[in-house]
Amino acid sequence: MTSAHTASAPAEAEPQLQTPLTHRSLPRRAAPAVLLVALLAGLGLRLAGLALAWSAILAAVGYTVAIYSWSRAVEGTRKAFDRMVTAIVTSAFLLALLPLVSVLWTVVDRGSGRFDSEFFSYSMRGIVGEGGGAHHAIIGTLIVTGIAALISVPVGMLTAIYLVEYGRGRLARYITFFVDVMTGVPSIVAGLFAYALFELFYEAGVRMGIMGSVALSVLMIPIVVRSTEEMLKLVPNELREASYALAVPKWRTILRVVLPTAVAGIATGITLAIARVIGETAPLLVTAGVTASDNFNPFDGRMATLSVFSYNEYRSPGVPPEPSFDRAWAAALTLILIVMLLNLVARLISRLFAPKTRA
Repeated sequence: MTSAHTASAPAEAEPQLQTPLTHRSLPRRAAPAVLLVALLAGLGLRLAGLALAWSAILAAVGYTVAIYSWSRAVEGTRKAFDRMVTAIVTSAFLLALLPLVSVLWTVVDRGSGRFDSEFFSYSMRGIVGEGGGAHHAIIGTLIVTGIAALISVPVGMLTAIYLVEYGRGRLARYITFFVDVMTGVPSIVAGLFAYALFELFYEAGVRMGIMGSVALSVLMIPIVVRSTEEMLKLVPNELREASYALAVPKWRTILRVVLPTAVAGIATGITLAIARVIGETAPLLVTAGVTASDNFNPFDGRMATLSVFSYNEYRSPGVPPEPSFDRAWAAALTLILIVMLLNLVARLISRLFAPKTRA
């Protein structure tokens, strides 16, 4: 009786449902293919006469809807939602990249025409129509920015060292607060401050290259402070404690241990700060002024810079205006190349001087 009941038990058991271990999925290159089709469709709309912005937006919306619908029909709702979010992020990135590409293309297209030897070796002294160059503005930009760096780097680094290594209490909090405030100061305010400062020692209407350097240093110091402070905070405290355990004074520990460890990040931050202020126009227009001649003495008279030169050529073109516009675009392209070079130098410094770690 018992054996018969036991033998019939397996026959009465209900069959278990088999869960598939794999699901249907789109081809591996489905998303890039749909994106390519959407870009081609947007290009077709642009060639048909639709505005560039609307063509890009419609292409992004079409790509998102197409990949979501295809994925939902094949892979299900959950995977389709994931692909939709990925498509939105990708479209937002491409839309944000579009203005940058447009600016670079416009500057290179319009500025490369005057990229000749005359542009880099002649000033605008006595030039009304065609010809002339930006030699005075290029050298002036390097001088003004170099002096601003000489002012800002020591002040910014010493301030950051104080905040990280020595600063405690109310004074450190006040300094941090004012650095944060200076980070958001408009550039024209920095120019007006430098003008008011030098007006105390010279007559009204004074313009000098050193004034532009002071104005740029006001904008540059908080960037140097912030970048140096963050790099010093990344230095492990164990390195400081090991140095103190060997009876090394604190100032020597900072000089020989902390700064060499953080030198790559500090140099990168300083280089990026220089690249940030080298293209300022408003403070230099107020302080350094406009001139068409070579003047490489920052303590005597007006000094030209690339940003002000480009602005002035576009604001007050000659007759005909086309040569002035060409010089303005060429100056803008030169400034972009200088900033790009500074960014490449920052990356090179970061790679060369970064602390070596063993694998």
